[in-house]
Amino acid sequence: MSSDDLRSTRLEKVDQLRQLGLTPFAYRWEITHQAAALQTQYADLPNGEEVAVEVAIAGRILIRRVFGKLAFFTLQDETGTIQLYLDKKKIEAEMAEIDSAAFDHLKQLTDMGDFLGVKGSIKRTDKGELSVSVSQYAILTKSLLPLPDKWHGITDVEKRYRQRYVDLIVNPQVRDTFRKRALITAAIRRYLDRQGFIEIETPILQSEAGGADARPFITYHNTLEMTLYLRIATELHLKRLIVGGFEKVFEMGRIFRNEGVSTRHNPEFTSIEVYQAYGDYNDMMVLTEGIIVAAAQDVLSTLQVTYQGEAIDLTPPWRRVTMHDLVKEHTGLDFTQFQTLEEARAAAQKVGVPNVEKCQSIGKLLSETFEEKVETTLIQPTFVTDYPIEVSPLAKPHRSKPGLVERFELYIVGRETANGYSELTDPIDQRQRLEAQAARKAAGDLEAQGVDEDFLTALEYGMPPTMGMGMGIDRLVMLLCDCASIRDAIAFPLLKPEFSEE
Repeated sequence: MSSDDLRSTRLEKVDQLRQLGLTPFAYRWEITHQAAALQTQYADLPNGEEVAVEVAIAGRILIRRVFGKLAFFTLQDETGTIQLYLDKKKIEAEMAEIDSAAFDHLKQLTDMGDFLGVKGSIKRTDKGELSVSVSQYAILTKSLLPLPDKWHGITDVEKRYRQRYVDLIVNPQVRDTFRKRALITAAIRRYLDRQGFIEIETPILQSEAGGADARPFITYHNTLEMTLYLRIATELHLKRLIVGGFEKVFEMGRIFRNEGVSTRHNPEFTSIEVYQAYGDYNDMMVLTEGIIVAAAQDVLSTLQVTYQGEAIDLTPPWRRVTMHDLVKEHTGLDFTQFQTLEEARAAAQKVGVPNVEKCQSIGKLLSETFEEKVETTLIQPTFVTDYPIEVSPLAKPHRSKPGLVERFELYIVGRETANGYSELTDPIDQRQRLEAQAARKAAGDLEAQGVDEDFLTALEYGMPPTMGMGMGIDRLVMLLCDCASIRDAIAFPLLKPEFSEE
């Protein structure tokens, strides 16, 4: 039977329910228990025993098995599943005044996917299945579309993302991922609260996108008649708060970058940025460890996690190593020894770094070599430190290494998880770097940003020594929930329309 035919049949059942004076779309149901709690509470109930206690539960019908005057349904609520033991004699005795043919109507007018509310006692069948022995029921919502086959679920990955609501119904592990995601974000907020941080919301609509190298989404405000950008970072506004006198601030929220889509990238994602006065990037590495360790301990109760078959040990302290040392370790190239850009290009090309001619400085070439040859090898938690100044426009110059900045990136399972700095507080230096970025933008670099004059004005009022860090929440969820793709960590990832005129 086609999907349209099944829908028509179910619509006929909606009409039949209404003709019987029953509502196919109820208003409420009083719940006293949930499936998982009942399974736990009565785990030791012997086979064939029944407990004379009334419970009321509700959920979606996943399985229907009907045998004459007896039926067995599997009901799923948010916490799990439980069997319904449906005996015609018991139901019709209890519901005689409401519906004298209640059991027959239950058999004939319900389908997989319907929401059902039931009351009854607790019974473990002779075969050992904990059940609610139903005395009364109500159809709460009539489902018009059939669920996927219970044995196979949704196997089309694209459809899983496109119809996430169905994915959640039939795949309990998907619900578990998003439940854990909520626990992870709550754990992070609790940890920062204990450290004395406060969360302050900053604008999503901005007149000048800044705080990262990324192509922004552009929109327009009709009343103000001005072009605006969706934020690509929360950095510059959180730093304004530090200028204004707050010493420990953060924000966890949505970020928007008009970039490609991959297993690691979604144009709309969640990040957390954290800023603290009077600390440097060494202090921030300790705080970053603390945030992730707290989330793992609170949600998983362990620091030993497995990601796509790889064992990851989150026990601190994590390795700290400079970008120069890592590149030398993996390629044999010592970028501190090159005297000219051409010499560095020739050496990088020799070890297989592509497009070296696009790198206009030795520092940029070092960064490219790291990304090509080292990044994916960093499986265990590793802080990569001391980046070239050319790729770090918002970080403070290194106090003892010319040409570098005090910056780290945290890599786990071969991808960047967090990025932190000793923040640049010199407004003159900051202006020069932002103007260099603006020149790149004018030359056609779509990811370069312009000069945020108001931010520079804020810096001229004075910002104390400050440490800062940004972390991708989606990537952290991927790690802790063993998600192969970022789409598995985002409830509703951005997708192309299923059908287009083209």
